[in-house]
Amino acid sequence: MSALLVLAGSIAVAHAQESQDGGNCPQLPASSGLTWEYKATGGSDFCRALRADGSEAFGLFISRKANFEPKRGNRAEMGVIDGQAVYWYKGELATKPDVEVRETLVELPDGRVAHIWLQAAAPELVPTLSQAQAIRFPATRLSSN
Repeated sequence: MSALLVLAGSIAVAHAQESQDGGNCPQLPASSGLTWEYKATGGSDFCRALRADGSEAFGLFISRKANFEPKRGNRAEMGVIDGQAVYWYKGELATKPDVEVRETLVELPDGRVAHIWLQAAAPELVPTLSQAQAIRFPATRLSSN
């Protein structure tokens, strides 16, 4: 997770484009109340789904190569994102032991990979997972892994 934070920081500093319109981010469910914060750098897209108060519900990074390597022993929940079955993997934040961390990968039809992550207190984990799983990528047919 620390690599993700470093990556997110470097994207924030070196982004080529920033917008609130969602850019190349997937579609959020209309009833979610979430909006995208979008940053692009090179061939990658960094998206943060923000609540009305500005806090992050979940985020994703779309690139040619996954920056997350799932470990089978960390599998937690199964889920479906835009028709593709996924496993969510547990992570941890050393400074916040009461926060649940989940990450997954979604292969996109154009060969890129979406690394999706979220951090939530235990009572908010299921609703936040549901919001993340309700996103829809521009191409409706995703490859399966």
